[in-house]
Amino acid sequence: MPRTTSAPASRKRRKRVLNQARGFRGNRSKTFSQAVNAVNRAMSMATEHRKLKKRQYRQLWIGRVNAAARAEGMTYSRLFEGLRRANIDLNRKMLAKIAVHDPKGFEAIVARARAALA
Repeated sequence: MPRTTSAPASRKRRKRVLNQARGFRGNRSKTFSQAVNAVNRAMSMATEHRKLKKRQYRQLWIGRVNAAARAEGMTYSRLFEGLRRANIDLNRKMLAKIAVHDPKGFEAIVARARAALA
């Protein structure tokens, strides 16, 4: 039986890492050991930033709804309290879209929330 080496497997592993490091600057895309570190860090940051992206969008929606609510003479927290009491189930993303693209519609929503608070 002829002897087998791990050369094909290690070559495949190195090629995979170097392919993932394409586009990195300097030795981070050329040298295997530096590419491994760069790729591992990039992967962990990608995971972390996928989570952060959700938080940042929620912050953006809350800021937009708050600004639009204050323009109508109401705070964000009072608006949501009124929406809960009026049984209006709109999430922050949809409220933000309405506030930006349909100010008259948002005005009507705020009026319903205000009526539910009174």
